[in-house]
Amino acid sequence: MPIPFGSAILALYYLVLSILAFYGLHRLVLLAIYFWQRNRGPMRPSEPREWPRVTVQLPLFNERYVATRLIDAVCRFDYPRDRLEIQVLDDSTDDTRERVAESVRRYRQLGFDISHLHRSVRTGYKAGALAAGCDQAKGDLLAIFDADFVPAAGFLRRTVPYFADENVGLVQARWDHVNREYSLLTRAQAMFLDAHFLIEHLARNRAGHFFNFNGTAGIWRRQAIVDAGGWEHDTLTEDLDLSYRAQLAGWHFLFLPEVTAPAELPVDVNAFKRQQFRWAKGSIQTSRKLLGRVLRSPLPWTTKLEAFVHLTNNGAYPLMVLLSLLVFPAMLLRRDLDPQTLLIVDVPLFFGATIAVLLFYLVSQRAATGGRKALRYMPVVLGLGIGLAVNNARAVIEGLYQNGGVFERTPKYRIEERGDGWSRKRYRARPNLSVLVEGLFAAYFTLSVVLAWLLGMWSALPFLYLFLHGYWYIFLLTLFGGRWGRWRRRRQSPITEAA
Repeated sequence: MPIPFGSAILALYYLVLSILAFYGLHRLVLLAIYFWQRNRGPMRPSEPREWPRVTVQLPLFNERYVATRLIDAVCRFDYPRDRLEIQVLDDSTDDTRERVAESVRRYRQLGFDISHLHRSVRTGYKAGALAAGCDQAKGDLLAIFDADFVPAAGFLRRTVPYFADENVGLVQARWDHVNREYSLLTRAQAMFLDAHFLIEHLARNRAGHFFNFNGTAGIWRRQAIVDAGGWEHDTLTEDLDLSYRAQLAGWHFLFLPEVTAPAELPVDVNAFKRQQFRWAKGSIQTSRKLLGRVLRSPLPWTTKLEAFVHLTNNGAYPLMVLLSLLVFPAMLLRRDLDPQTLLIVDVPLFFGATIAVLLFYLVSQRAATGGRKALRYMPVVLGLGIGLAVNNARAVIEGLYQNGGVFERTPKYRIEERGDGWSRKRYRARPNLSVLVEGLFAAYFTLSVVLAWLLGMWSALPFLYLFLHGYWYIFLLTLFGGRWGRWRRRRQSPITEAA
């Protein structure tokens, strides 16, 4: 039976797939730059005769499980005590405030220059807290760490010397992960972030293009923040926004992949989706705000093009939702086409949209972990990227017409080992209405796979399976992730106790 509007469906399908292939092939460009530039990092400068004063800023909001761990880690910094100031920028409304106050009091008695700055009103959210701290900071350099980070004692000694170059406005370290092996979800997140830092950041920075501060595990030169106009909160990614404004003002950024700062990955898929929503919405808001300035600037066209792809990359999520609707009808419509024609048209698009992404993550895992076990987790990584499409597409649509918004921080539970629990702790993120659409897509692709099997569409099954796996994985994990964690710990507890 002919499908209504078949020609229009095919035309739209190929248009969407072509745009997604463009963003996928761009990852191959980043890979090429990475292989060309990976061994051309900056020379490590010698230690300064007099260490500059550094203010370490710790923005917190209701982080009862990890706040004191962060303060302990920062107070272990191997840095001259008289050149170090610590600001705990605390907007908490729960007992985190009392826990932090006690920790700060204890370290002050030990001789640390540490202060507890509490705001009763979260004006500007994290950006507002950092701006308030900046007004009172003593240091010319501002190091920022989120609550779930555990920086090593030598972090400042390894990064601060690079500010001997007066043109450097930011030094960004690479994120590491204290709970990479906790679950399939954390493994997949670690692979996402490894690729972001080791491929994207390194390639952009070494090629002289813009890249962004990641909100934590980095050090700003205070003057760069001032020249950029200061922290602003009209987007949900204040770090990306400030990064582009500072680089437009002429400041140079530096990425140090060899310097890592361990942090906790979200173990609750609803918290992870909340984090991804904020990042996607904020990046589109930043694109609306600054992309015009970037394109009108006297920057090289290659830098402008890279900035365009960087700032619009999350726009692929609405296209992924549209592709989810079109892929099975398009496959039905193409059943009777000449196989040679399908080979010529489909293979390049499939390579750009899928295989290029696969290579991107495989190379990043070889750089991060030596490549061990990476291939076996690729279906999870690709499926998770597809499963996030509904959640992040909603974020992109909101970002197109809305400035700012509520900064919902990602809850952390001090998860460091596989047996650590979280499902009964505070701050649990709740599912939103996106889960209903994800469930509908899971059912839709179940039916599509069954029909493809019955109709003998064997070449379509691997492609359809990626969608099937992605939507079912996100849907079931969203609804039952916490219950699965409690069941698994009950099964493990007798073994743990016996050990």
